[in-house]
Amino acid sequence: MSTADDSHDTADAPEAYHDLLERSEKLSNVHMASMALGWDQRVMMPEGGTPARAGQLSTLSGLSHDLLVDDDVGAWLDELESAELTGEQAAVVRELRRQYDRAADIPAELVERVASHQVETQQVWQEAKAEDDFAHFAPNLEELIDLHRERAAAIEPDANPYRVLYEDRLPYLPLESVEGIFDELREGLVPLIEEIKTEGRELPSVFRGHTYDEDDQMALSQEVVDLLGYPEEHGRLDTAPHPFMSGNQFDARITTRFREHDPTDALMATIHEFGHATYQLGLPKGEYGNPLGESLSSGVHESQSRFWENHVGRTKPFWEFFLPTMKEHFPHLEDVTVDEAYAAVNRIYPENLIRVEADELTYHLHIILRCEIDRAFVEGDLDVSEIPRVWNEKMDDYLGVVPETDTDGCLQDTHWSASFAAFQGYTVGSVLAAQLDAAIRDDLDVDGLVREGEFEPIWEWMTEHVHRYGQRYPTEELIEVATGEPLTADYFLDYVEAKYGELYELDGY
Repeated sequence: MSTADDSHDTADAPEAYHDLLERSEKLSNVHMASMALGWDQRVMMPEGGTPARAGQLSTLSGLSHDLLVDDDVGAWLDELESAELTGEQAAVVRELRRQYDRAADIPAELVERVASHQVETQQVWQEAKAEDDFAHFAPNLEELIDLHRERAAAIEPDANPYRVLYEDRLPYLPLESVEGIFDELREGLVPLIEEIKTEGRELPSVFRGHTYDEDDQMALSQEVVDLLGYPEEHGRLDTAPHPFMSGNQFDARITTRFREHDPTDALMATIHEFGHATYQLGLPKGEYGNPLGESLSSGVHESQSRFWENHVGRTKPFWEFFLPTMKEHFPHLEDVTVDEAYAAVNRIYPENLIRVEADELTYHLHIILRCEIDRAFVEGDLDVSEIPRVWNEKMDDYLGVVPETDTDGCLQDTHWSASFAAFQGYTVGSVLAAQLDAAIRDDLDVDGLVREGEFEPIWEWMTEHVHRYGQRYPTEELIEVATGEPLTADYFLDYVEAKYGELYELDGY
C-alpha cells in the first residue's frame, strides 16, 4: 500500500480554523460510523435488523446535520473568508463552506426521514429484486423521490432538482460538460458496437460453459487482491448482493459476488472494488477527519476502479501474469492460452442485460439509459409506474435486447433505493481512467510492470497524482493537475477503437 502521511501546516492558522478542523473531525467520525453500519447492513446484518438499523442511521444522520449547521460553524466560516490562509487551508474552508451552505437550510427532521427511509427502501428493494416484483418497490421509490425533491428544494429553491442532486456526487464538474461527453460517447460507441455485431470475428468465451464453486471463486478473488497489494491489516473481502467498497484511509473494505458459470465476472468486480480501495488507502493519513483526507467525487473515485479493472485487469500483460494462477484454482482451464483469456475477458456481449456484468463498450449505453430515466422521474416527466416499460423500450433502442423480468431490468441496481443522479460518475470515471492511463504511460512501462506482477509503482503513481490531494483541488483542476489537460472523451474513444478494432479485426478501426 502507498499513502501520504503528512498533514498540512496549521501552526499559524487562525483559532477559528483550528475550531473548524476539530468540528470537521467529529463530522467525519459520525460519517464513518454510519458507513460502518451501512457496510454491516449490506454484508452481515440479519434481515430482521432493518427497523433498528433505520433508527440508528437516522439518529447519526441527524447528529451529523446538527454538527454541520451549528451557528458556530457558520461564524467560523464567515471569519475565515477574509483570513490569510495557505492553499491547503483555503481548500478545507472551501469544502466545508460548500457542505455548510448545502445543509444549512435543510430541516434536521428531513435529514433523519431521508436516512430512515433509505434503510427501509434498501430492504424493500432487495425483496422486490428477489421476487421480481417492481410493484412492491414502487411505493417506497415514490416516497424517496419526494423526499429528495424536498431536500433539493431546501438547498436551492429555484433550481432544477436533478441538477442539485447531481452536484452531491460530481461537484465542480458541470452537468452540461458531462452531457456533452455522453453525446460524444453515444456517437462513437453505437457504430463501433454495430460494426462488431455485423463484421467482427467471433471471440472465444473459454471461461464460460463450466460450473465454478463459490468457495473456489472467493479464493481466487482473495488471491488476486493479495497479488495486487491489498493490505490485510487495512481491508477485507466479503460478498454482497451488489459489489461495493466502504471505508477510509485506515479501513477500506471491499465486496464481490459470483456467477456460477463465469468466474471472470467476480474477478473483474473484485479488481474494480480494489481500485476504489486504492483511492481510500492512498489518501493522506495525517489528514483523516478533514477534506484534505477525503476523496473528491464519484467520478474521480470511479476512475480508479475502472483504471484497475480495465487498464490493468483486462490487458494482455495481466493475463500473461495471472493466467497460471487461475489455472491453479481451476485445473480444467489448463489448455487455455493467454490470447484466448485476453479475448474472453474483453468479448462484447450486446445481449447482456446487467450493467455490472457489461463489457467495456455497452456499459456506457447502460449508464446513459439510467441517467435519462432517473432525470425524467426526478423532474416529474415520468411516473414511477412507467419505469419498467420505459426501461425496456430504451434497452431495445440502445442494445437491441429486452429483459424478461424486472429483476434483470429496472430492479437490478441498488442505487434507486438510496439516491438519484448518481450514475454519471461511472462514465466520467471510465473517461478519466483512459486519460490517466495515457498520462501514466508517459512515466512508467505499465505493461512491463503488470507482466511481472509489479503493481506497487502503479499504485504509487496514482497516489502521487490523484490520491494525495484529497479535496485540495476542485474536480476540473485535479484532472488538469493529474493529466495536464481538461477532461476529454478523446482518450477513451481512441483507446476502445484501437483495442476493439484489433481484437475484432475491424477494417474501419
